[in-house]
Amino acid sequence: MSDPRVRKIVIVGGGTAGWMTAAALGKILGPDYGEITLVESDAIGIVGVGEATIPQIKLFNTMLGLDENEFMRMTKGSFKLGIEFVDWARKGDAYFHPFGPFGVDMEGVSFHAFWLRGQALGEPFPITDYSLQSVAGKANKFMRPIDAGKSPLSNIAYAFHFDAFLYSKFLRQFAERRGVKRQEGKIVKVHQNGETGFIESVELESGQRLDGELFIDCSGFRGLLIEQTLQSGYDDWTHWLPCDRALAVPCESVEPLTPYTRATARDAGWQWRIPLQHRIGNGYVYSSSHITDDEAAETLLANLDGEPLADPRPIRFVTGRRKTPWIKNCVAIGLSSGFLEPLESTSIHLIQSGIAKLLQMFPRKSFEQADIDRFNARTKTEFEQVRDFIILHYNATQRDDTAFWNHCRTMDVPEGLKEKYRIFEGYGRVFRENEELFNDTSWFAVMIGQRLQPRSYDPVAEVLCPEETKRRLDQIRQAMHASADYMPSHAEFIAKNCAAEMETS
Repeated sequence: MSDPRVRKIVIVGGGTAGWMTAAALGKILGPDYGEITLVESDAIGIVGVGEATIPQIKLFNTMLGLDENEFMRMTKGSFKLGIEFVDWARKGDAYFHPFGPFGVDMEGVSFHAFWLRGQALGEPFPITDYSLQSVAGKANKFMRPIDAGKSPLSNIAYAFHFDAFLYSKFLRQFAERRGVKRQEGKIVKVHQNGETGFIESVELESGQRLDGELFIDCSGFRGLLIEQTLQSGYDDWTHWLPCDRALAVPCESVEPLTPYTRATARDAGWQWRIPLQHRIGNGYVYSSSHITDDEAAETLLANLDGEPLADPRPIRFVTGRRKTPWIKNCVAIGLSSGFLEPLESTSIHLIQSGIAKLLQMFPRKSFEQADIDRFNARTKTEFEQVRDFIILHYNATQRDDTAFWNHCRTMDVPEGLKEKYRIFEGYGRVFRENEELFNDTSWFAVMIGQRLQPRSYDPVAEVLCPEETKRRLDQIRQAMHASADYMPSHAEFIAKNCAAEMETS
């Protein structure tokens, strides 16, 4: 009786997507399930813009069984409590999108409702005063959660910044220790079955052919298998997200070592700032219809904290997604499945999510179409939900100082986002739909930060009298600030727990 299991897996492409996939399959399937081969060429560059993450990556690292301190040392990483947004709603504005919740829900009612009622009662404090991550982030404090009872210190949500190249190198070592084989070479031809269209092998420049039963396309924007071979098609979302280019450049580190990503709105897009232990990663994501490449480079280099360590590296992209990321025996993971710009640090999460869905619906050689259809439908929904959250940042603005911002402010937006607006405009309510990635805290933080104002607050918040509402708000705010005061500085925590070895000149 023939073995129905998939025994030969070929991953096309390395980088973050390829080696995350290889590490996960190597860990979950083990060395005896089948052969896992990753083919990549040193001659093909890696995009590597994904240096900032969201807390879900901790689930991936835990699944692999990684030691967090070792992971941080090897990737020269730092910790992340959220994202600071500068100049988005208006020039001169700044707000913080934190990980973790605001305050605590009371009487079965969202904390957001009590904060809105507090504002109506004249309470002057911003929503970020009720988030430990926001308060600690702005004070450049960090620590992991401890067992402190009901204290906010018991529940500190965080993520990481890291060097994407070093992360890929770290995962490669992990995967190879678990039986994954790396094949150097550039693919020049893809061989398909003449009757079924299934991919049977890929051919390298050397003439060597790599046979497989399951092919995972991690080849980046070009989509060597999923698009060039199987012609998935692409949903172009440029009309909603007009940025189509980026310039990336590292610069020297400066103090303090901040525990958050910064996104600063510019005339034709936005600039990222990602602090690592050994350098700061910077980039300008922009619309080529509204600024030239030279002007973008000039803007980026004029707004660095330290001396640049290289020339700006150009990246071109089209925001959108593959229409069918799993076709026949080929699954696209990472940039080959689509690209949503790095504004909310979702690139690596979408890789992680793709891997998780593949493992949930891992095939036999029969490749059940129902499983493939479910994978594709869930991927479509996830991409669209993240897309709408990113559009929110551009569209909910009062800026009219450039053609770029005028376009973003006045453009028609997807119906799902329109519904979010309509619900929020009444009582400041936000609902998380079908396990969508960004929860009510994230939507509320950005909507309030971008100066959207509901007409009133949830009427159920009036279960507390005004005096009790103010007392509880004050108590929560003081607890957040006291907890942040207890925490060590971000730099001190790293120095004590996970400092990387630095190269000496």
